[in-house]
Order: sequence, then structure tokens, then C-alpha cells
Amino acid sequence: MTTHGGFEPVFCTIVPPHVLDKLAQAEDPALAGPARRTLQRDAFERTQRRLTTVIGASAVAAVADGRPQRTIHDARHGTDLPGHKVRGEGDKPGKDATVNRAYAGLGATFELFLRAYQRDSIDGNGLPLNATVHYDRDYNNAFWNGEQMVFGDGDGEIFLDFTIPIDVIGHELAHGVTQYTANLTYFGQPGALNESLSDVFGALIKQYTLGQTAAEADWLIGAGLLAPRVTGTALRSMKEPGTAYDDDVLGKDPQPATMDDFVRTGRDNGGVHINSGIPNHAFYLAATALGGHAWERAGQVWYDVLTGGELRQDAMFVDFATLTVKAARERFGDGEELDAVVKGWEQVGVRTL
Repeated sequence: MTTHGGFEPVFCTIVPPHVLDKLAQAEDPALAGPARRTLQRDAFERTQRRLTTVIGASAVAAVADGRPQRTIHDARHGTDLPGHKVRGEGDKPGKDATVNRAYAGLGATFELFLRAYQRDSIDGNGLPLNATVHYDRDYNNAFWNGEQMVFGDGDGEIFLDFTIPIDVIGHELAHGVTQYTANLTYFGQPGALNESLSDVFGALIKQYTLGQTAAEADWLIGAGLLAPRVTGTALRSMKEPGTAYDDDVLGKDPQPATMDDFVRTGRDNGGVHINSGIPNHAFYLAATALGGHAWERAGQVWYDVLTGGELRQDAMFVDFATLTVKAARERFGDGEELDAVVKGWEQVGVRTL
């Protein structure tokens, strides 16, 4: 449970509402239709999440034994969750590549948090990891609903299968880690931090799985998700926020890299998917300055802040940045780690107290 008193799981999607809004306005009904249906389904699931929060979610048995407990379900293009069980922990791979990717992605996420940070599943106490694939028809999203992962197959025109990028799986499960720790409010700067932390750990899960150093990584979130007709490489870029796509249908990636371009908006829960580019870039700068495997030092500092108990639910960028400086000093002393963290925030225009 969160150390901040209010256990409040939220509904978090990988594709931002502003992307789907733009797509829903396309002249081609083959593009606009799935986007509109996805927005409607997301609105429904968001409402269900609020109701579950009020009523109380069902208890899930957990066994903290350092091994994952994965179950993959198939919605068979329906919307009832969790759907039909198709693979359990230890079962051999089947013929459905989507099921196999989901199973592997849950395992990779579990492994990073256990091996790098000694965290047993996303709640730290062996929480079973459940996922549903083949959700709805032409569903252009993936989400964490506070209890499980859900993956759409995409429309095949703009988005492909949402289990393809392993960092999408890691991103959404990392929302669960935040839910069980700092429980950051999903609005404005705290919400952007929530999204950024999921991007950070999603990127680290991909790098860990591929054995990449910070210099070798592409620092893209959702690479491989966009269909060939789209002019773009991913949903977001931590290396160069604002450059992930520039497409006639999707528009241009609106993420800022620094506080000079901070976006003030009431949409997207106060721009949580947009302004997350700023803390994302700060992490990228710190991690690449340090070199080596990003999960070992920069990632450790970010994890320490997320789980340390001092990060308030309503934390602003400056609060988070200040805590990373403190965490870097406490774990590594006054060395290159501290210098990299301080300079990373300085370069994106976030001061540290």
C-alpha cells in the first residue's frame, strides 16, 4: 500500500488523449472511427476505475517468493475483463505471438525490479501480474487500470499490436509501482511526474532486456508501435522530446524538453503526457552523462525517490528534482552521480533546492 495514506489507483493509458483526439478528426473514417471508439472505451474504463476505487477492489493473494505469478487472458475482441485464461505461470509458449509477448514483458518487468532494486513485483510483496490481450476491436491503446494490464491490437493503420514494444508493457506496470508507493496525483506536474516515471522505468526495462548501455539505447517510448504509414518513430523521445512523430494525421509531437516550453493546458489531466517530456529529458541527461547501464545509478536514484516515502502525492518538478539530488548524495556521495543529477535538472530548467 502507499505510504501516503490514500490508496487511489488511476486509469493510465500509453497513447495520450491528445493523439487520439487528433486522429478522431481525420477525414478517413478508417482512421477516425477506431480513434473515436478508443476514446469512448477509455472514458468508460476511466469511470469504472473511479467506481472501483470508491467501492474497493477485490483482494488479490500474493506470495513474496521472488518469482513472478503471471496470467494472460484473451478478451477475444470483447471488453469483459479479464477474459479467458490462455497462459499461466510456467506454461509453455503457444501459437499466439501476442500472448507470448505479453507474458515475456510481464516477466521482464518483474525481473528488472527484483534484480536491480530488490522489489518483489510491483507492490513489493509478490503481487500476481495479470494481463488481457486482444481487447475490443481496433482498440488503439494499452492501459493499467489499477489491477491489471490490458492490450489492444491496434487498428493496423496507425497503431500496431500494443504488446510489440516491451517498454509499453513496462511503462504501464510501472504505473502500478507508483500506485503502491508515492501514489502521485494524476494531474498537472504530479501527473507528469507519474507519467515520466513510467517512461523512465519502461525505458530501463527495455535496456535491461537488451543489455544496452545508456549510450546504446534509443531512448524512445513505443518504438515499433506506429504503423508504416505514420511519419514517426515512436510515441515519445526522452533524448529529444518533441521529435517522436510529425505526421499529417497525428500532427506533431508536442512534448517540451525544458521548462521554457512548459505547456499549460486543462486537457489530458493538465498535460500529464505532454510535460512529462521535461523530467524525461532530465533523466536521459543524467543517465547518459554517467554512462554504463542506466538502471544501476541514475535509475537507482529515481527508484530511491519514488519508494523512499518523502515524495508527496502533489509533488512538483522542483520537489522531485530536489529529492533526486538528496538521494544521489545519500547513496553515492559527492561524486559524479550527484553532479550528473544536478546538471540534468539544470539543463531542463528545473531548479533544485
